[in-house]
Amino acid sequence: MKLAKKNSIGAAVDVPGPDVGTGEREMNWMKSTYSTFYGSEDINADAVTTGKARNLGGISGRRESTGLGVFYSTRQVLNNSAMCKILGVKEGLVGKSFSVQGFGNVGYWASKFFVEAGAKLVGVAEWDGSIYNPEGINPDELL
Repeated sequence: MKLAKKNSIGAAVDVPGPDVGTGEREMNWMKSTYSTFYGSEDINADAVTTGKARNLGGISGRRESTGLGVFYSTRQVLNNSAMCKILGVKEGLVGKSFSVQGFGNVGYWASKFFVEAGAKLVGVAEWDGSIYNPEGINPDELL
C-alpha cells in the first residue's frame, strides 16, 4: 500500500516480481491489495505484479522464465564461433561443466536447462553451504 500511495507501483510505473524471500503468494497479496484500492481507477490493475498465480492473471512459464533466459543467452554466446574464439572456449554447451551461485528459482531452472542440453552441473553455492561433485549433480535430485 505504501508503494501505491507514493505512485511507485503500477502497470505503467513499476511492476515488481518475486525475488529473494518472495514468491507467488506474496505477488498475489500485492496484486489483490492494489486491485482492492485502485482497481476501479486503474484499468491495468491486474498487471501490477508479475509472478502471480494463473487464476489471478499470471501466465504459464513464469517460474522458469528467468532461468530459461540465462540458458538461452549463454547458449547463444556459445553457439557463436567468433565469440567463442574471443573467449578462448570451444563452441556449444555439450560437455561443458558449470557451477551456479544460488539455487533458488533462477539457479535451479538454469541448471536444469543446461543439464538437459548436455552440460554438467558440478558445483552449487548457497548462502548456507555449497556442494561440489566433479561427476555431476542432478538439479532435480538436489532440489
